[in-house]
Amino acid sequence: MAIPDRIERTAEFAHPPAKVWAALTTAEGLGSWFGDSAAIDLRPGGPAEVRWDGGYLADLTVERVEEPTVFGFAWKMPGLPDDEPYHTHVEFTLEPIATGTRLHVVETGFARMPAPIADNEFTGHAQGWPKELDDLAGYLDAA
Repeated sequence: MAIPDRIERTAEFAHPPAKVWAALTTAEGLGSWFGDSAAIDLRPGGPAEVRWDGGYLADLTVERVEEPTVFGFAWKMPGLPDDEPYHTHVEFTLEPIATGTRLHVVETGFARMPAPIADNEFTGHAQGWPKELDDLAGYLDAA
């Protein structure tokens, strides 16, 4: 059975797009809801990373910065040599709505990976995005 290539999630937040944008694109924001600490060079080609206290590191490269509506990055899959090309593409699209912001998240690229890596990463990310979006909501509500 082929590994799906796409994960999509949509969430709505009772906060203006500028606040959601800052939560997605700043080290303070990413390190508060997506991990435990982060660093980001917010420009296409800029490096970024998110760290969790348990030792996990997400190695990212910024791909799209179209403030205040689109932010995207490439996410290198863990456990691979540095010269391996396997990564996913994550894109956040922000849309202002009457009650705040609608956020659409799309992650693609799983189908290009070797099957064991793709299966593990797709399953983990598909289960992880709802939790991460809940964490984002909590961060926005507390800020």
